[in-house]
Amino acid sequence: MTDTVPNPGEPSRFRRIWESDVMWSFRHSPVAIVSAFVSLVMILGAILAPLYAPQDPFNPATLNLMDGLTAPGKANEFTGKTFLLGSDSQGRDMFSAVLYGTQVSLLVGAASVLFSLVIGVFLGLMAGYVGGKTEAVIMRVADIQLSFPAILIALLIFGVARGVIPPAQQEDATLLLLILAIGLSNWAQYARTVRGSTLVEKNKEYVQAARVIGRSPLLIMLKHILPNVMGPVTVIATINLALAVIEEATLSFLGVGMPPTQPSLGTLIRVGQQFLFSGEWWILLFPALTLVILALAINLLGDWLRDALNPRLR
Repeated sequence: MTDTVPNPGEPSRFRRIWESDVMWSFRHSPVAIVSAFVSLVMILGAILAPLYAPQDPFNPATLNLMDGLTAPGKANEFTGKTFLLGSDSQGRDMFSAVLYGTQVSLLVGAASVLFSLVIGVFLGLMAGYVGGKTEAVIMRVADIQLSFPAILIALLIFGVARGVIPPAQQEDATLLLLILAIGLSNWAQYARTVRGSTLVEKNKEYVQAARVIGRSPLLIMLKHILPNVMGPVTVIATINLALAVIEEATLSFLGVGMPPTQPSLGTLIRVGQQFLFSGEWWILLFPALTLVILALAINLLGDWLRDALNPRLR
């Protein structure tokens, strides 16, 4: 048996990825590089917050009311402590609160995007491949949902879910309810996109060949069609991550999101705006600035990805 000798002139997998059209576009786009760097730094900073944050803002035992309302960079007149971004009325270090709040916002955003992606992609595949009444029902429901703002759908779902859960368990279930509400309010975009791509793919020769050899419809959809419709889905998911973070912040700002004991960026902004006109501007400014930078960086990265994966937009 003869061993296969690799061709020394054949480029490695890393080299092929590095020289691909997408990476070439990335290397020649300063906006994409900066937005990817900012997004990566903020995401890693939030994930690794427990390792370097000066304080655990979720632990009441670490808070001291005497440290409350300390301006950024100034020593507290009672305890002498200095906080990089100041402290709030509970003595919570704002730098730590922003790190942990970003962690919560990203968790809700990423989980809700994954949830809506799974639902939307599956329903889109079903509508495009099966057709008939199945397609009509799924697409009409999607059309109805798209006629309303996503935030209203999320508020409705969140309100109904909280009405079902006992009051004693509502605070513990808030994170799961937010993911459920935001995810169910955004699945229709994936369904419409995947359905259109599936209508094109299901008539191609490789799908016809799979039918001839007896592959089941579910296997054809998942193994053959799904990999070929994931390009547009990836772009939508990237952009929707920023939208989901903003949607979570909006819900929390309206008072129906994360509780003050486990604040997200939206909760911190809601609390901070109460102190804006009394002079404690830092309690609002730093969470709001973090939310703006995070959403902008992810949005710009999604815009670049859309252009890079669509040759007609180059």
